[in-house]
Amino acid sequence: MTGTPDSDTRASAAPNDATLTAAGLAPTGHGKVLIIACGALAREILALRARHGWDHIDLTCLPAILHNHPEKITDAVREAVARHRTSHDRIFVAYADCGTGGTLQTACAELGVEMIAGPHCYAFYEGLTRFEGLDEITSFYLTDFLVRQFDAFVWTPLGLDRHPELRDMYFGHYETLVYQAQTDDPTLTDLARSHAERLGLQFERRLTGYGDLETAMARWAAAG
Repeated sequence: MTGTPDSDTRASAAPNDATLTAAGLAPTGHGKVLIIACGALAREILALRARHGWDHIDLTCLPAILHNHPEKITDAVREAVARHRTSHDRIFVAYADCGTGGTLQTACAELGVEMIAGPHCYAFYEGLTRFEGLDEITSFYLTDFLVRQFDAFVWTPLGLDRHPELRDMYFGHYETLVYQAQTDDPTLTDLARSHAERLGLQFERRLTGYGDLETAMARWAAAG
């Protein structure tokens, strides 16, 4: 099936665990590949599927807010794999370690499903090999998703909407906000620059594209 831009937008914004095709409908479940993903990657995964014509790939998204509660990710992935095990031929997990302390890797190995290598999405967007060679302990990273959702995932959870004086406590050891841009969007770039200004940080933009996410999806698509 081929989806419309409107349906893809709705799918990428879905906050709950819901299996999606390009048209936002339930998948057939036969001869299909399923990606269980962090909701923060939904828009990018749908864009890559459309770009490459990977129509046999379905997507189910766990709530992106788990980004702020990594201790809950592993159990949520386990439950999602169990729920969809009989409906798809192959299941893959679009998470890196993402703060789980290795428990997600252990769970995926036990379940026989592949996940994305690396510590977090910043590493695989940059490209894991390149990221491992960087010395950026004073850099704070944003992706397209986090630029759009900065208030919901950064500013408000840290209480900066109520206590902006805490900014230096949280971000005083950072020097630069690095925007890893998946898309070449001037509006997002301007928004990211404004976030850097709010945090009192220098601003750097890198057009990383989809990095190792695209490489992993190509491998998963071929496996189907």
